[in-house]
Amino acid sequence: MGTLKHCGTRWGVTIGTSHFGEEAPLARRLCFALDLVADADLIAAYEKAHAPGAAWPEVTQAIRAKGFLAMEIWRTADRLFMIAEVADDFPRAIPSELAAVDAKWEAAMDRFQKVLPHAEPGQKWVGMDRIFTLDAQ
Repeated sequence: MGTLKHCGTRWGVTIGTSHFGEEAPLARRLCFALDLVADADLIAAYEKAHAPGAAWPEVTQAIRAKGFLAMEIWRTADRLFMIAEVADDFPRAIPSELAAVDAKWEAAMDRFQKVLPHAEPGQKWVGMDRIFTLDAQ
């Protein structure tokens, strides 16, 4: 994912309810953006690949192994927004067998995705900066 910037931070070891509604240690929240190719059929196929139970089990294992505690991907038109809560030691190295399957998944998703113009070479998901929080107002 390249350089990671967070859209917000929630630090602590207190067990509580995360913004995803799960009981978990509070964690860093990271947000990312990525575009899809603006083609209705490709977008539908991308969503199908991400439907509950559709992602390859080794891919979801790799995501968790990297230190993701929770992840959601949202879409508007051809823009994707990922919000994730990650462990304090994120990103973690993952076993080579998971990394190989993860790389195959990423390659399979390439045909659907359109890299943002300001992405670094080799970067898909671009980290976002939080610019507003209601709590700080």
